[in-house]
Amino acid sequence: MKYPIKKLFSSFSLYTSSFISGVFMGLTVAPVGAWFLAWIALAPLWVLVVKQSTQLEGKKRKFLLLPLLWGIGYHGLALFWITGIHPMNWLGVPWLASLAITAFCWTFVTLWGAAIATAWAALMVRFATKKPLLRVLIGTAIWCGLEGLWSAGALGWSYLSYTQSPHNLVILHLGQLTGPNAITAAIVAVNGLIAETWIHRKTSSSASSAPLRFINKYFALAAGLFITLHLIGFSLYSLPLTKPPEQALKIGIVQGNIPNIIKLKPEGLRRAIAGYTNGYLNLADQGVDAVLTPEGALPFFQRDLSTTPIIAAVKEKGVIAWIGAFGEQGRSYTNSLFTYTGNGKAFSRYDKTKLVPLGEYIPFEAILGQIIQRLSPLDEHQVPGSPNQIFNTPFGRVIVGICYESAFPEQFRHQAAAGGKFILSSSNDAHFTAAMPYQHHAQDIMRAIETDRWSVRATNTGYSAFIDPHGRTLWISGYNTYQIHAETIYQRQTQTLYVRWGDWLTPLLLGLSLLGWLWEKFYSRG
Repeated sequence: MKYPIKKLFSSFSLYTSSFISGVFMGLTVAPVGAWFLAWIALAPLWVLVVKQSTQLEGKKRKFLLLPLLWGIGYHGLALFWITGIHPMNWLGVPWLASLAITAFCWTFVTLWGAAIATAWAALMVRFATKKPLLRVLIGTAIWCGLEGLWSAGALGWSYLSYTQSPHNLVILHLGQLTGPNAITAAIVAVNGLIAETWIHRKTSSSASSAPLRFINKYFALAAGLFITLHLIGFSLYSLPLTKPPEQALKIGIVQGNIPNIIKLKPEGLRRAIAGYTNGYLNLADQGVDAVLTPEGALPFFQRDLSTTPIIAAVKEKGVIAWIGAFGEQGRSYTNSLFTYTGNGKAFSRYDKTKLVPLGEYIPFEAILGQIIQRLSPLDEHQVPGSPNQIFNTPFGRVIVGICYESAFPEQFRHQAAAGGKFILSSSNDAHFTAAMPYQHHAQDIMRAIETDRWSVRATNTGYSAFIDPHGRTLWISGYNTYQIHAETIYQRQTQTLYVRWGDWLTPLLLGLSLLGWLWEKFYSRG
């Protein structure tokens, strides 16, 4: 009887350790922001995968529970802000139904993220090798490949790279070389080497002290890689920013602070019209070149904007306004950003491409639509804009990201490669806790660094901000407050290696891993 109890306790300890290490990874992002934990929080899972894959052979369900729990700990904590959508009384959803929808959304996105760690562990077992350094290469390549695959879909946010934003700007500059997977690769590789340090620690009693048991070549490699990558990032971070006067633009933002609970009601519409019109006029009097408003700042269709006071103000002042509103596409609508010039006409339009699953559309609607009420504030269906859009303005081409799109670097890379000179990020994060807009700000910092562009971020309730190409926040708003602010930014036409070539690192790692694995198999047979 004692043996089963001991075995059960041992398994419980393994699962607990895996879950706790995942929680540590979840502490790296807002609201805690303990970014340094990312460099060690994956190592326990690595050790468990390497050791338990052989001991639990034939018990795949028990083994895969280890990475699943790690993923739940990480993504569940990092994305806990999703629960802030409850209660959804502003959409007319009953309290209990709102709670059920919220629980479903949180569970779904948590498990979707946890599937990365689970798939990684399964592939690590499939491509098992006894060579530690080859194992680190394979493990790093697989994780980068899986994150790349996930980011190509419709649902993504809490990838390992964003654990370093906004605090570790130095390492984030690796993103200029090959995108966010450069940071992911760095984190996984360092964790892998730390794990191998533990696996190959000295166990003989001749070791003079416990700490010395962990001093081996893998520890040296982990430390050397960590330092080297930060030095490379620092060299990029230290490059001076040119600020030619002829490329300067003074941009203003208006943070309307219209709570979602009243946004579509008469009171909310009155506050929006007054707040954004007065904010525009105030900024225009300060001599700005353009004003940016948040996502859905004026919840009207474009055809109705022409009669609003803010368009009259644009005609009066002649200062360009980027207005968040709704566009029409047949019987459906788009979440759009419009450029309005002094003649009161829409000069250009950008339609949000990446829609929020379960928030702005229902995946597999024929099935889930019968279970989940549509969460859209309008009666029609929201549809995505066409991919590869170009946003032209009187200043030239501009990079645009509307809310959720900040989590998809390829959206920004494409627009930068097409000549976008700076970034406009327009968002409405009002229905979440404060952790979400801060994580959103962290995403925008990464996009600014990767594309080497100045970024202007306007939100409904915070955090609005101005970011330079090195990811430094020049100004950030308060939360749940009405604010206007103006800063000078500079148009740039540089192209980073990532903008030109995309994510070339992941295919390289996968190719080297496959060659190494095949060589080992062939060599061992010989």
